[in-house]
Amino acid sequence: MSGAALGIEIVVVFFLALFLLHRYADFRKQQRMVLFGTLLAWYLCFLIVFILPLDISTTIYKQCKIDHEEHASVSLVTALISNQTAGNSTTATPTKSVPKVCYKPWSYIPDGIMPVFWRVVYWTSQCLTWLLLPFMQSYARSGGFSITGKIKTALIENAIYYGTYLLIFGSLLIYVAVHPQWHLSWYELQTIGITAANTWGLFLLVLLLGYGLVEIPRSYWNASRQGHLLIKTYFKAAKLMTEKADAEENLEDVMEEVRKVQESIKYNHPLRKYIDTILRKCPVEYQEKMGRNMDDYEDFDDKQNTYPSEKNLVKLHKQVIYAVQRHNRTHVQWQILLQQAMHLEDVAKNETSSAHQFVHSFPSTEPTSWLSPYLYTPTVEWYWECLLRQWFYRLLAVLLSLFSVGVVWSECTFFSTRPVLSLFAVFIQLAERDYNYLYIEMACFITIFFLCTCVYSTVFRIRVFNYYYLASHHQTDAYSLQFSGMLFCRLTPPLCLNFLGLIHMDSAISHQLKEQTAYTSIMGSMRVLSFIANGFYIYYPMLILLLCIATYFSLGTRCLNLLGFQQFVGDNEMTSDLIDEGKELIRREKRKRQRTEDGENRRREWKERYGNTREDTARNRNRNEAAEMTETNYSDTVPIPNTSPNRQVKYSRTGRGTERDSIELLEDAEPLDFNAETLSDDPLETDSTGHVPGRYLSMSSSRSRIFDDV
Repeated sequence: MSGAALGIEIVVVFFLALFLLHRYADFRKQQRMVLFGTLLAWYLCFLIVFILPLDISTTIYKQCKIDHEEHASVSLVTALISNQTAGNSTTATPTKSVPKVCYKPWSYIPDGIMPVFWRVVYWTSQCLTWLLLPFMQSYARSGGFSITGKIKTALIENAIYYGTYLLIFGSLLIYVAVHPQWHLSWYELQTIGITAANTWGLFLLVLLLGYGLVEIPRSYWNASRQGHLLIKTYFKAAKLMTEKADAEENLEDVMEEVRKVQESIKYNHPLRKYIDTILRKCPVEYQEKMGRNMDDYEDFDDKQNTYPSEKNLVKLHKQVIYAVQRHNRTHVQWQILLQQAMHLEDVAKNETSSAHQFVHSFPSTEPTSWLSPYLYTPTVEWYWECLLRQWFYRLLAVLLSLFSVGVVWSECTFFSTRPVLSLFAVFIQLAERDYNYLYIEMACFITIFFLCTCVYSTVFRIRVFNYYYLASHHQTDAYSLQFSGMLFCRLTPPLCLNFLGLIHMDSAISHQLKEQTAYTSIMGSMRVLSFIANGFYIYYPMLILLLCIATYFSLGTRCLNLLGFQQFVGDNEMTSDLIDEGKELIRREKRKRQRTEDGENRRREWKERYGNTREDTARNRNRNEAAEMTETNYSDTVPIPNTSPNRQVKYSRTGRGTERDSIELLEDAEPLDFNAETLSDDPLETDSTGHVPGRYLSMSSSRSRIFDDV
């Protein structure tokens, strides 16, 4: 089994990173270099998390062998002394306890593999986060039309970025150089660079960890409260609709600029190739509109038209990419949030059902496996959604809360080695006495995984000015993907180093003469910079306690709400208004979907009653006639309801098909719901809300979308 566990985990972690990347990125539309850079960054960071427990168990085994060798040498010296004093029968030689036999762990990694492995993983990730990913980030976001133009833009944007880090590294270098007792070598320079990177990562790590330790258990506890979760979903719906309307308006403005530019630059213009590149990034419906009534040629040399410059076209290209990405993202998120709100309303209605059969308001459109009808029956769904799920989430929230308390206590006391106050150090040392390697690896992995979940979940949920935003369902742009890879590469090494300090396996913090892990040996001795090793690395993590207290009382959320950024507070008038607004939006979407289903049911009944032969014949003939119609009779078109919004079918106004057209139009017509505005289908509503349709447009302030998920 030597090295087998390492090989298995390397393969498993790769597919885990690939799965997460597929969830957030679009493999068909994203650039290959963006996907490769992000996948490599996530993969290397996950490797550190999964492989470090194996390194710890191997190190404990090596420490056991060292203890046996020391005991053997001591026993030999004792035997020699006892032989010299054999004549003295009155002296008794004290006996020393013999250590237990060292058992090789099942996941033992042979000597020489882990140091090379950690060097490759660590330095590759650092090159990605400090050199390649920032450059690729600017390259992917650039609106240039050529590789040279994008590279030039990326170099200009990263000049200040790289200069800042050179300044920090130079300051640390000067600090070390002014001390005459230190002789700078390549190893010490390497240690200074690692220390600088880990210090920057630890500074951000404490902020994210303090938020996640409180927010993750609280999120599961709130998920067990169906009423609270539904109200918060209404709040999100109102804010998301505001953002959706803003994104549509922004897209319309950008498309209008594109239309003006493409009308001024004809096909024989030198800049026309740039216009074609911009048009390919536009939605299909806008491409069709812009392609109508357009001349193929214009003698631009004889006219004094004002043409945009290439620089303006680069800027417009960048605006088009951002506007289309934002529009698609808000549209997909609205559909997902709408489905969640309807499901929560169904749960609220089914909780009072005496039949214990879960009934959906609308059939689910999500694909299900062939086992679902047999295993996840309506009865099983009712017991899970209405009874068991809330208790499961509450139990999970309590366990995560206890884990968070243990992390906070250990972060504040891990520097104490006598007595050992860190809970994780106590557990690992107890297992080390019995050489229970499986328990050691599982305990280390669960602890590191929990810490990474608290940190990474904050990275995935945080949102700043729509500038950085990780959206699921393949809606994350290239900039946010690479920015997340940069954060992971900067946060994971100091997080794992901090965990080694929690279990007292980092001699720079615990000041114990014990065998070091291969990971710690690659990090180098922090004693080169004593003020960081003995000060910052020990006392700065204690700020987690203050950050957890601030997060528990939602101080950051309340401050943002006071500054005008709408947050879900619960006892605020603005929050109540947004909840009512979101409730009205969900009700309106449900009425729209109900009318659509009613129309489909009537068409189905019509086909079952009269057959579909005559209807199909009429539809095919009308499609052929529509294809032959010219642009002059376009005003006689009639859109077909319940079809794609971008498609129209043209009907000929001849007497031959009048009867069939009338039947078809009557069939596709949707009924008017005169009671829709007065009847309420909201499970939580007790009185009339008196909403005015279209009220959500008044909340189009762009400030409400900053820090949405913080």
